[in-house]
Amino acid sequence: MCGIAGFFSDKTRENKEENLDRMLKRIVHRGPDGEGRYFDEHIALGHRRLSIIDLEGGSQPIFNEDGTKVIIFNGEIYNYQELREDLLTKGHTFSTASDTEVILHGFEEYDKKILEKLRGMFAFVIWDKNTGELFGARDHFGIKPFYYYHKGESFMFASEIKAFVDHEDFVMELNRDMIPTYLSFNFAPGKETFFKYVYKLEPGCYFRYRKNELSIKRYFKLSFEDGDRSFEELVKEVGETMKDSVKMHQVSDVEVGSFLSSGIDSSYIVSLARPDKTYTVGSANPKYDETKYAKDLAAKLGITNVSRQIERQEYIDIIPKMMYQFDEPVADPAAIALYFVAELASRDVKVVLSGEGADEFFGGYEPYRRYIDARFYNKLPFAFRRIVGKFFALLPPHRGINFFVRSGRTLEEDYIGVTKLFTEKEAKRYIRFKSNNAPLSELTAPVYRAVAGNHPVTKMQAVDIRFWMVGDILQKADKMTMANSIEGRVPFTDIEVFKLARTIRYEQKITKETTKVALRQAAKADIPTEAYNKPKLGFPVPLREWMREDDVYGMIRAQFDSDIAKELFNHKRIVKLLDDHRNRKHDNYKKVWAIYCFLVWYEEYFIKLSKEGKRG
Repeated sequence: MCGIAGFFSDKTRENKEENLDRMLKRIVHRGPDGEGRYFDEHIALGHRRLSIIDLEGGSQPIFNEDGTKVIIFNGEIYNYQELREDLLTKGHTFSTASDTEVILHGFEEYDKKILEKLRGMFAFVIWDKNTGELFGARDHFGIKPFYYYHKGESFMFASEIKAFVDHEDFVMELNRDMIPTYLSFNFAPGKETFFKYVYKLEPGCYFRYRKNELSIKRYFKLSFEDGDRSFEELVKEVGETMKDSVKMHQVSDVEVGSFLSSGIDSSYIVSLARPDKTYTVGSANPKYDETKYAKDLAAKLGITNVSRQIERQEYIDIIPKMMYQFDEPVADPAAIALYFVAELASRDVKVVLSGEGADEFFGGYEPYRRYIDARFYNKLPFAFRRIVGKFFALLPPHRGINFFVRSGRTLEEDYIGVTKLFTEKEAKRYIRFKSNNAPLSELTAPVYRAVAGNHPVTKMQAVDIRFWMVGDILQKADKMTMANSIEGRVPFTDIEVFKLARTIRYEQKITKETTKVALRQAAKADIPTEAYNKPKLGFPVPLREWMREDDVYGMIRAQFDSDIAKELFNHKRIVKLLDDHRNRKHDNYKKVWAIYCFLVWYEEYFIKLSKEGKRG
């Protein structure tokens, strides 16, 4: 696990060194164990290292045998030893025992097809001095981040956007068009970011850059099909596949610990991995505290659980730092607790296992059950449901009313992800500028086209894998662990696990009683408590209650009264959102939190950095 950064430039070496030095300092938290650099007349490559595999010989950049190709890499390749044996038989020679060098020689041998052989999480670039071409790729599901800045003849790339801000060629401009999209999604979806000319390389994609020409192509596409195995056969296969994945994710030259909440996902991983140490954070409010459940499981497994309760003020104080570490606003309250559990684990270990990906792959979200809950109403003609839905759409939002509104729309019109905050119409009412953002349906349309013949629940999963999992779940896992200089590994989000999960039939995922049916049954054999059947919490934070208390209300209100809030948002409407929540007229805490997180993030990047003299 590391951080990478680099850029093209024909300027002097001294100039390149100064710019790269500033870039690497911004991401030193991703790799405090060492630093490596490469320069030539065209390019600068930089690497910050967190030593996990081949502690002595794995420093980067790494070169091929004749020094014509050089790689910098962030991530872990779990099947690298098997690939190394294959490459040795083909005549390649190795100077290290690292997974990084396996990618480089694999690219020499197979070019882009090496991506189909990699099992792991990765973001890397390979510079070919002979051809003047830069090749880069990001893993299948977007576990590792990769950003690039492309404006005119300027091209730079890094593990985090903040690496760009001190480069002399970087112009930091707010991409206002992302604001309404963010208000709907809870994060910035797709390849666009909140910074103009800064983009994400999307999951499952690779690029080639040469002479200011950028070409991006997809090497991995989501696809699903119904398997024909019995439920008993499926449960057995899920158990075997997860055991294999957890084993692979424990490959390391340093100790591997694990996060542990009270739910099935982390409990299953811990029960399979049996790490020496597990980590949990909780709240003084019993409703939001998971430490008791975690300690009970750890005791039954005979392993250590390290836990602590986080005080309310600690949560509040860390929010600005979190928004800075995220690079872009992410309005998921669970990220706060994730930061603290990563900080707790960082005192002992460099690597932790975590449960991200189980809900998306195995069908764990409650909205997936709507086709069971609404099965009788959905038997009515769609034309009738459409008319009823349009009528109820005219009324103020309410849980019962929302059912009829959703049922009067096609899935493609309605579903953009598991946490839809503001509707498109609402988002436009809350901003004060005309936005040129694309309709939300344009963002999700390619995914829906790719899974057009599948069950509606499978379509919802595909949308969540491509957007929610990438933009929220995996991003907070990466950014919050890396902020504390530890590596987070996610055994559920594994290509071999997905190959099985993509064949699970609807009724093997969702029933009237529960979600993740096959996974729960498989986990039951290994988890020695009732955690396999426990509802999801996932390090919750009592923000709903805190927002009604004077100090937190005042903190949010101060941001809502700021100049930038009044410039970008309809001030009266956002204040009403906050006041209605405080006065218990409506439960608006998620919408309030989304706006607040954006404003705190804006202050970190566009106000504080300017005051520091980092930006003109």
